[in-house]
Parts: sequence; C-alpha cells; structure tokens
Amino acid sequence: MEGNQGFPDAKDTETDAGVIAFAQVHCDDPTSVDQICDQLGPGPFELVCLFVSSDADFRSLVTKASDRFGAADVLACTTAGEIGQAGYEEHQVIAIGFRSSHFNVLTYAIENLDVIDEQTVTDRLIEARLSLAKQTPEWMSDFAFLMIDGLSLREEQLTAFLSAGLGPTPLFGGSSGDGTKFGQTWLARNGVILQNAAVVVLARCDRPIRVFSLDHLIPTEQRMVVTAASPDARIVHEINAEPAALEYARLLGLDPKQLDQFTFAEHPVVVRLGDVHHVRAIQQVKQNHDLVFFSAINDGMVLTLATHDDIVEHLDRGLSDLAQHATPEIILGCDCILRRIEAGRIQKLRAVSDVLTAHNVVGFSTYGEQIGGLHVNQTLTGVAIYPPVKRTV
Repeated sequence: MEGNQGFPDAKDTETDAGVIAFAQVHCDDPTSVDQICDQLGPGPFELVCLFVSSDADFRSLVTKASDRFGAADVLACTTAGEIGQAGYEEHQVIAIGFRSSHFNVLTYAIENLDVIDEQTVTDRLIEARLSLAKQTPEWMSDFAFLMIDGLSLREEQLTAFLSAGLGPTPLFGGSSGDGTKFGQTWLARNGVILQNAAVVVLARCDRPIRVFSLDHLIPTEQRMVVTAASPDARIVHEINAEPAALEYARLLGLDPKQLDQFTFAEHPVVVRLGDVHHVRAIQQVKQNHDLVFFSAINDGMVLTLATHDDIVEHLDRGLSDLAQHATPEIILGCDCILRRIEAGRIQKLRAVSDVLTAHNVVGFSTYGEQIGGLHVNQTLTGVAIYPPVKRTV
C-alpha cells in the first residue's frame, strides 16, 4: 500500500452527497453524452474523466463532451476494458465527475513524449502544487493521477521524473488501452485528441484519501538473466543466451507454439527493486522468438518467474484493508489487462467483478500502471476516497 493521506483514526464518519458522481453508458449509444450528463447531474464539477471503450467513436464522443460540463476540464482515454457497475465491463463509457465543492484540480497535457523538456514539466508541477495548496490551505489531501498513451513506450521515463517533481504528493495512473488489439490508443483533454502524450491531474481534496497498489504474485526460486535486449523497444532477444521465447517456454515446460497472452498472464516474471518485486509482464512473442514486454527490460536484468495467490481472495483482502478504518465512498482504479485475462482464463471473471462492485471500484483496464516513480504491470493501482471524518467536540 502507498500514500496514506488524511486517513481517519476514528471509525465513525459522517456522510453527505457524494464527492464523485458516476455515469455509465454503452459506447455505441448515439445519445451517450446526453445520458452521461443526466446521470452525473448538474454539478458543478472541477473535472470529468471519461474511460472509453476502444470500440467507441472516440473523437466524436470527446468532441461532444468537451463543452457540456461548464468550466470543468474533460479528460478521456481509450481502455483495455472498463470497470463499472457490474465490475469488469466491455463496450462501455465510464464517466466520473469530481465535484467542485470537494476538489480543486489542475490538469495539463504533455505532448510528444519522445522529446520532453523535463525541467519545464517539473517546474510546472511544482508551481501547480503550490497554487493548489494556496487556494485551499485547509484541505487535507493531495494526489496526482496520470493517464498516458499505452503504446508510447515512455511510461518509465515520464513517471520517474513526474514523481520527483511531485515531492510528497502520491502518484498513480494507468496506460490507455486498445482492448486486446494493441493497435492504437487515444487520449483527450478538453476536446483536443492526443497520441504519444500524457495527461496529468493534480487534485486537492477536503476528504481523506489513500493511494494504493495491489498485486497477487508470489516470486518463485526460478530465475533467468536477460542476455540481449533492446530496452527502448521493450524487446528481449535472448534469455540465458538462448532465444528469449524458446528459453521462457523451456523453463515453463511448454511448447513455444503454446505461448500466448493467456500464458503470459498465468506465468509472469518479476524483478526485484530493493525489498519489493515488481512485474515485468510479457505482451507478445514475435516470429523470431523475441519477447515484447509491457515495461522496459535491460541487458543483465535478472527475472524471476512468479506464481499466484488466488486473485479473488487477494483482491478482497487488499480492498478490505482499505476499509479497515472507514469504508471508501469510491475507489478509482487502474487495473492491468493481464489481470482481466487471467481471471477469464481461470473462469473467475464474475467473482473478481463481484469483489470490485462490493468495494465501489470504478475505472478502467490498462496496458500498464503507475505508482509513485514506477511503471508496473499486472497490478491494480488507484485512490480510495473516504467520507469526511466526524469531528467530536
């Protein structure tokens, strides 16, 4: 778990109107924007986020939505699946409205991720943090939310220096998706369509919040060494001085022809950073036996095969821990596409969905997640937002 801020010590809290409004519509509905407006209600909102199925007409949707919420910033990204009223969803548009009475928000886009001016972005972050703190000094919580092009291959670099510029403000986020097609992903800010870009949200809130990250993977003793890689392309050519896919299959006792997205979800690899292991998930195998990863891989990196805790039980334990002192009003979550694939493979999609629904989790499935200064895979990251602390006199 990460980033506990303003968390209540008392177990008794008071409630009022929700801090976040929620809406959900089918992505093909021609009246989707009208329905979203009706479901969210009158606001006013500081920010509206749209998590949009890759099957939707993204450009039309965000163009129509860009001026429908008053002064609120309207951000959007395509998904690898949605998390809504029934847990894991498909072909949906999920909308979340951050109410102005409880949030103060600044957003901006970072375009052309190949040539980022890191100092300019860092200075802007610091300025935004100070501005938010000055406007609402009595509010207790801050967090940063990142949406980034999931095919940009730039998540590691961006997340690392964003985290440095954010100081104590906890960062989480997700990489935009394209279902399981991996063709193209889209972002938008106030009607402007973006690719090879990221959108940053800095939020200050009058409620307790907790930024967190969960994964259910357990490292084994089986290790391997990357002996040839192209880090910028996230491609591993050789493992243990053998063609990467062939060696990975051999270690699993599988025919290389059996390697697919289900195998990668079921048999992930992790790297050790300090005392913690983080997933380096495999995206696909190429005909020349190269392995393409969701995260950067370097020559000499030691990879460890991982096994699983039960995904349903682990998820319920982790989300229940977030409710140990008070039940979150809502949890905004970024959930790796590989977790959804795994749940489907073992016929536990409904069970995982029931847990997500029971704990008020909404959001989207991603091509990777961000937590603090790290880009990770096969995790659920997010922010839990709690009711106000009841003050005793």
